[in-house]
Amino acid sequence: MITELRAENFKSWKDTGKLRFAPLTGFFGANSSGKTSILQVLLMLKQTVERPSEWNEPLYFGDEESLVNLGSFDDVIHRPADNPSLGISASWEPIEPDLFHSVSFSASIVEKYGSPHLAEFCYATDSATDSLNRKLEWTQQGYKYKSLYDLIEAELFRCYGVLSPNGPLAEFSSLSSAFENLFKGIRYLGPLREHPQHHYVWDGHPDGVGQQGENAISALLSGRVRLSSMEEQIPKWLQRLDLIDSYRLQPDLKEKEIYELYVTKYKGGPEVHLTDVGFGVSQVLPVLILCYYAPEGSILILEQPEAHLHPKVQSELADVLIDVVKNRNIQIILESHSENLLIRLMRRMAEEKISTEDMALYSCQINNGTSEIEPLKIDDYGNISNWPQNFFGDEMGDLAAKASAEIKRRKADKQWR
Repeated sequence: MITELRAENFKSWKDTGKLRFAPLTGFFGANSSGKTSILQVLLMLKQTVERPSEWNEPLYFGDEESLVNLGSFDDVIHRPADNPSLGISASWEPIEPDLFHSVSFSASIVEKYGSPHLAEFCYATDSATDSLNRKLEWTQQGYKYKSLYDLIEAELFRCYGVLSPNGPLAEFSSLSSAFENLFKGIRYLGPLREHPQHHYVWDGHPDGVGQQGENAISALLSGRVRLSSMEEQIPKWLQRLDLIDSYRLQPDLKEKEIYELYVTKYKGGPEVHLTDVGFGVSQVLPVLILCYYAPEGSILILEQPEAHLHPKVQSELADVLIDVVKNRNIQIILESHSENLLIRLMRRMAEEKISTEDMALYSCQINNGTSEIEPLKIDDYGNISNWPQNFFGDEMGDLAAKASAEIKRRKADKQWR
């Protein structure tokens, strides 16, 4: 589980500061306020570690086929005319903390000769035994361990490791493996999901549901075989969200790998294709499937999971997220515009369904082209003491303006009678 993240000079962020991450971490704010960029830091690191082994640049900014396409170093860097370095740091708890309770990583990337170069990187560990704690640092001056520099020639591997480490550099091997395992464990679902289809092809056992939910039905079919709890959870939540009563996957009689998804809108009602019911069902289905299909210990990044959902359903979706982080040992990091989802989270805190330690919620805003972030201060009763002005629009202002306009019209109407 990621416990802390910081980005410096990344896109609209001069410095995010050290952000505490919890089992359920949420970023709220207006469009283009920088909240999505925080998620992109994690996706950039994920696609960097998942590149083929022969590829070796500090960071992979992506292309049209990757999770995120950030362009070039100049596109990523905050105010490139100032020639700043890109700083990234993260802390996490390993999935299997046999040796270390936590690991911290930081790196600095600069531009040289028109391409990104690694200036330095560092690992630090925390273990039950002080003698096992490590702090390993590589800079352009050499390799540093226990406050002493060793000038050892080493070929760097991306932004987080050393190729073919041996001797004292072998210490990097287990730490860079822990870094890779962390980011390989991320599953991502974007805000734009695939439209419902008449036919779905089962293509095996996907790692997730796909960036646009395109593998959701394959995951659902795979989960029926391997995950008995998934067969219970998906229908239960679809009923509780009041979207449909039930669903059925029907294999094609001629081509066994092709399926049709039929749904029943209400108990005793007719079966219809998924394409014949409200759009919200097909949009929330990948969210539910990913939440119960991803292996325990996974990290889920969800962008606008509430998209195309009725406000009531948005509220109920908050209960799905709480169930997953509490009962499946999964971390959820989300970006949302939903006031209903946030208010349900506040209510569940007051009801002691989730604690303040298990949630970290942030408000993002932009000021003169630079993003700023503020942790939402929530007490044990679910009250937010620093609710930002016009956080979800100016509802009270609109109601007051509407009342004022009504009074003026009624006065005018009286004069004309």
